[in-house]
Amino acid sequence: MIRLFLATILSGWLLAPAAAASLDAAAINGAEYSARRAADDRIDAAVVKIQVLLDRIRFSPGEIDGKLGENAQKALKAFAEAKGLASDKLPNPEIWKALAGTGEDAAIVEYKISDKDVKGPFLEKLPAKMDDMKSLKALGYTSPREAIAEKFHMSEDLLAALNPGKKFDKAGEAIFVANVLNKPARLAIGRIEVDKTGQTVKAFDAAGGLVAFFPATVGSEEKPTPTGSLKVVSADANPNYRYNPDYKFKGVKSTKAFTIKPGPNNPAGSYWIGLSAEGFGIHGTSHPSKISKAESHGCVRLTNWDVGLLGASVKKGTPVAFVDEPAGAKKR
Repeated sequence: MIRLFLATILSGWLLAPAAAASLDAAAINGAEYSARRAADDRIDAAVVKIQVLLDRIRFSPGEIDGKLGENAQKALKAFAEAKGLASDKLPNPEIWKALAGTGEDAAIVEYKISDKDVKGPFLEKLPAKMDDMKSLKALGYTSPREAIAEKFHMSEDLLAALNPGKKFDKAGEAIFVANVLNKPARLAIGRIEVDKTGQTVKAFDAAGGLVAFFPATVGSEEKPTPTGSLKVVSADANPNYRYNPDYKFKGVKSTKAFTIKPGPNNPAGSYWIGLSAEGFGIHGTSHPSKISKAESHGCVRLTNWDVGLLGASVKKGTPVAFVDEPAGAKKR
């Protein structure tokens, strides 16, 4: 129902006149509003600009991929509602104007690949099964391209499209990337709300003001996420992942507990926010493109960069409410 509603309200968007013919920094940075509809399966210059702008103001679209998918739609709708703009009467130039007015910095900028970007070590291939991960020394990236894409909150396909012919393995080489905040200021968080139905996470300050919005993967039929209020009990970067055979996850054959070493491709991603219910937490993912599209093992899954910001900002005792719809939501 939510997906149908979002698709309906955004059916008029496509915002870059030359998007189909050209995808480069100039086309993205110069994109303007148009009532033309964006193709769901094609990278669009103006959608890239929208996603970068949303990312910078803490209305995360998830992975920046240049496509007006479900997560970009969620973020755009949340932004419109936060600004008091109609989110059910699109195409809406007022929303474009408000979003464009949030900052004047270019959406796409040039970046020189650093020694750290290409240093590794890199995995030859990420194992598909947890059982095959337990013997690895670390769960790092599989390539410099994956590492650079995640550093700038981008899909690998978008990174490649912006840099045709580049292999991303040479330090000092200039490439084009999304102009996101790599060292964002910590958020002042008073409470967190997990919307189980909408598959989103919202962070509020002590006065109840919305300070950040994230698309999420919340629970599964196999192991549903809890309902009610929990609290943050820990927040750790680069966590180990500890598998308990009592979980009986699909696809895991081991009948003994085991530990998977840290790394961005660890099943818990690059950050773990522990909650006051055994085995439950908010954590990252090795597959940012699957946020909101694939089940978790009962926990709340965000992109690594989103959970990193959230994890660095929370304190022990921060309330985390699990709801089936946002508090105060209007019945439709």
